[in-house]
Amino acid sequence: MVCYPEQFLKQIKDIASLMPINTIEQLVKELVQVREVGGRLFLLGVGGSAANASHAVNDFRKICNFECYTPTDNVSELSARTNDEGWETSFVEWLRTSHLNKKDALFILSVGGGNLEKNVSPNIVAALRYAKEIGTKIFGIVGRDGGYTKKVADCCLVVPTVDDSMVTFHTEAFQSVLCHLLAAHPKLKQVATKWESLQNENIY
Repeated sequence: MVCYPEQFLKQIKDIASLMPINTIEQLVKELVQVREVGGRLFLLGVGGSAANASHAVNDFRKICNFECYTPTDNVSELSARTNDEGWETSFVEWLRTSHLNKKDALFILSVGGGNLEKNVSPNIVAALRYAKEIGTKIFGIVGRDGGYTKKVADCCLVVPTVDDSMVTFHTEAFQSVLCHLLAAHPKLKQVATKWESLQNENIY
């Protein structure tokens, strides 16, 4: 009988082997173009995906020299907008105040990608509709069938499903893996990471 850690890690290996390399390279190309024209990168996520968005903002800013933000880093504004205006508009109104424009890109991290029919992540759907309306580029790393993000994105990575009971865990884990892949990609990385920059010193 296969023990659980072995099963979990085998599934991670299986997902990695199924990731669409060409789509990853397309996303790198799109991100490079946004940076070259001086566009900003706005990451949106809910729950675990919000934590991944915050981490990715750090890496894209510090390592890749992007001007990059996520609304969930400011809990005061997020909770005020949710309380006063409603959860559904919490992201889109933040994007309006940030003057989202055609040079920018909206980057969605989400398990389901947003689904109004099932009332899942309606604030992501509203943000996506606004981005489409003004011509902002849309990227995503999502799971399941990709939801509304996959439907409207210019480039979207869908984490392959290998176990229906593990979609959330696998999708959020691979959001982190893929964002690190992007930040480390030679076409995006511009600043050395700390430990690697010290590799020739006797610090171990």
